[in-house]
Amino acid sequence: MSKSQSPAAARIAIVGLSHDHVNWFFDRPERGDIDVIGVCESNPALVQRYVQQRGLRPDLVYTDLGTMLDTAKPQAVMAFGAIFDHLAVVEACAPRGVHVMVEKPLAVSLAHAQKIQALAQQYGIHVLTNYETSWYPSNHAVWQQVCQGRELGDIRKMVVHDGHWGPKELGCSTEFLSWLTDPVLNGGGALIDFGCYGANLMTWLMGNCKPLTVTAVTQQIKPDIYPKVDDEATIILTYPHAQGIIQASWNWPTHRKDMEVYGPLGYLHAVDRVTLRKRMGQRDIENTLTLPAATSPVDDVFAFLAAFLQGEAPVGHSELASLHNNMIVVEILEAARNSARTGQTVHLQ
Repeated sequence: MSKSQSPAAARIAIVGLSHDHVNWFFDRPERGDIDVIGVCESNPALVQRYVQQRGLRPDLVYTDLGTMLDTAKPQAVMAFGAIFDHLAVVEACAPRGVHVMVEKPLAVSLAHAQKIQALAQQYGIHVLTNYETSWYPSNHAVWQQVCQGRELGDIRKMVVHDGHWGPKELGCSTEFLSWLTDPVLNGGGALIDFGCYGANLMTWLMGNCKPLTVTAVTQQIKPDIYPKVDDEATIILTYPHAQGIIQASWNWPTHRKDMEVYGPLGYLHAVDRVTLRKRMGQRDIENTLTLPAATSPVDDVFAFLAAFLQGEAPVGHSELASLHNNMIVVEILEAARNSARTGQTVHLQ
């Protein structure tokens, strides 16, 4: 791990190492667009592992967030810790004028999200939320054809599948599992972990409008592995003339991050990062397209954040990360959690 020497590089700090997505940074080749000038992590064993295995420089490590912010003076921080801690990160950064990007979702509850929003507005900072699917060319092709080109007509149904066969089965780190499977620190299980993707994409496709209603069912299919949280969730959103179905699971037989969008004129299926299936009309044959890979600054979160700080981030990607979109995401997730608990549909409007 080395600092960029480019004078144009964005000065970024990392807060927390317990979210395994932080490895995206350590796996990233040097591109000269970011300068990581500090890492805040209070777990010495976790720090030592990253020093030994991932080349983390010990001189960049701080154990206190305030000290790191005042000493390193980053333009922005990226939070890779428990979702519950996102509020504390914003509370430290906002008065110092430091922008924040958190890993999905924005917050564990609407109350936390509202406090984050108030701090962002009070101190004039940006609070962004990162999703892996924000960097999928297939999702942006869907948005362009559906929302800009209106090739399907009005959206009638959206179906988003996200998840895998389980974080423990997948081999996630002990530190990650300790909060990912905690109902307080993560806000829930699969419903939160993977339900947020569908809520983010559907809110985007629907022009940042809230759904009318939220109905959810959760299950503990593997209570011996996940005794405290759900591992299976289905969320149904209704809009005035459309439905959204979010299927979030720690029980898929393989990785899934795909989205289907249907309209009266046809359908689109973003199968994976670069594969798009399309069929127009009843007699048309389904076509499969392989899209070009994304290029900087929209091929990864770090390039995007650097571009965002320079005012150069594309609109679609900025909307997916925006505070406005992600406030709605948290409201959907909280309504889904309440619906699953009570067995009742929750009305948002």
